[in-house]
Amino acid sequence: MATNPQDQSRLNKAKEIANNPDNYKVCEGCDSIVGAGANLCPNCHSYRFDGDSSRVVDQAVWLGCREQTSVTAEDLY
Repeated sequence: MATNPQDQSRLNKAKEIANNPDNYKVCEGCDSIVGAGANLCPNCHSYRFDGDSSRVVDQAVWLGCREQTSVTAEDLY
């Protein structure tokens, strides 16, 4: 269960993604979840994605239930 606002935000985003998996895909380079229209991953610049709905849901649940470990563009400012 989320205990701080950042964890709750991750959990809420995971729920949104899991409820709408057709709007997202999973980067095969870094396992990030990106929008279905993305051509390049904003984190690792990979161009290979898995758009299978069950893969997206599984990844959203996994990412939503753990702390963030990756560095994002927002972290660099």
